[in-house]
Amino acid sequence: MPTEMMHRLLLDNLTTAVILLNAELRLEYMNPAAEMLLAVSGQRSHGQFISELFTESPEALQALRQAVEHSHPFTKREAVLVSTTGSTLTVDYAVTPILSPDSTELLLEVHPRDRLLRITKEEAQLSKQETTKLLVRGLAHEIKNPLGGIRGAAQLLSRELPEESLKDYTNVIIEESDRLRNLVDRMLGSNKLPKLSRTNIHEVLERVCSLVEAESQGGIAVARDYDPSIPDLLIDREQMIQAVLNIVRNAMQAISEHNELRLGRITLRTRTLRQFTIAHVRHRLVCKVEIIDNGPGIPVDMQETIFYPMVSGRPDGTGLGLAITQNIISQHQGLIECLSHPGHTAFSIFLPLDKEPL
Repeated sequence: MPTEMMHRLLLDNLTTAVILLNAELRLEYMNPAAEMLLAVSGQRSHGQFISELFTESPEALQALRQAVEHSHPFTKREAVLVSTTGSTLTVDYAVTPILSPDSTELLLEVHPRDRLLRITKEEAQLSKQETTKLLVRGLAHEIKNPLGGIRGAAQLLSRELPEESLKDYTNVIIEESDRLRNLVDRMLGSNKLPKLSRTNIHEVLERVCSLVEAESQGGIAVARDYDPSIPDLLIDREQMIQAVLNIVRNAMQAISEHNELRLGRITLRTRTLRQFTIAHVRHRLVCKVEIIDNGPGIPVDMQETIFYPMVSGRPDGTGLGLAITQNIISQHQGLIECLSHPGHTAFSIFLPLDKEPL
């Protein structure tokens, strides 16, 4: 393989974002990791001034110009970049001048801090999830065993009672035992493995949209922001509908309770991400599904525990919807995250696009 092709192959497969600027601080090259980080196309952005790719501060721009003039490398920690989409990125970057007979170019190596923080948060979330599963399983075992005895004893007692009216009391015991057993089963989640098949994620979202529009009867606007280029995913269609519907119904209830003065709005958005890490596994491509609403937001003191069973912000809530959703996403080797503040709550579901059938 020619040396130039080898160098391009190495750059294209790096997870570090690499950007090459000419002496006028215009883009000469960026690798796929940089394209993903900045959400721009390297080919379309070729020749653009650096501030058209992202902005930081006038001082940072001056530092780049001085690096060109004096051939002085430097490193900056925890810089906050604003991309063309308006999102903020916390990064570390190193600037290295490259001298040539004609001019000086700048090589920027950008290391996103947000990604490292996200991976750390994900590891903590997965650890908590496993701990919660063990706790719930142990508790369920201790509850279901005596429940079976109580229910059996009530049935035997019912047969021995001399009056039919007295059986109303034993029926209450049996019915409440069944209700508590069903609640424990829901806490444990489904033990069935997902029935995986190639499915278009937008079919799932459209099914959810039709249910939402029927239930809200026009009271909530549903917006779609789809990427039609996303290939079919290997998922259980019915389980994924349930997972998304649990989130959307929570949003509907929050909006209906607090958005009296403005129209409620739920946005379903799909995008692809490259080189994304889920549970220590780096995936070449993942599908990102966002469910965004303009409701009151999730209280700060609940945001770390919303995926735990029995945790709910509503007096009549069971607190099982999000726990079930997280269990479904985990069974698909995916990840779910939530960011929320008043007026904006976004649940993000990440599903691998490059996994093979089980």
